[in-house]
Amino acid sequence: MYKIAVMGDRDSVYGFAALGLDTYSIDDPAAAGKKLKELAGGNYAIIYMTEALFEALSEVVDRYREAPLPAIIPIPGVIGNTGIGEALVKKSVEQAVGSDILFGGDSNESKAGEEK
Repeated sequence: MYKIAVMGDRDSVYGFAALGLDTYSIDDPAAAGKKLKELAGGNYAIIYMTEALFEALSEVVDRYREAPLPAIIPIPGVIGNTGIGEALVKKSVEQAVGSDILFGGDSNESKAGEEK
């Protein structure tokens, strides 16, 4: 059976343990990179990672982007949303559909058209 892990700073991940997820409180990017490789090689289907840690480990995360498992998903930490998750969803939709159907393209173009 596949498992789910959550990685990030302690304050951001400790609540997920109550849901039965495996939590890993890691602040050091080097240690987090090693742990990510270990988890990805294990029996984990989903690895949630705080956006700050996700950004710090972008090179390591990119190695698993095309792999079917694990899915590595950024989540906001206690410091708030940095927009990485939203940007990844936008990029994925653009690749799948061929255009920006979520945000309607460049907002400056639509504002320029409204002024006329």
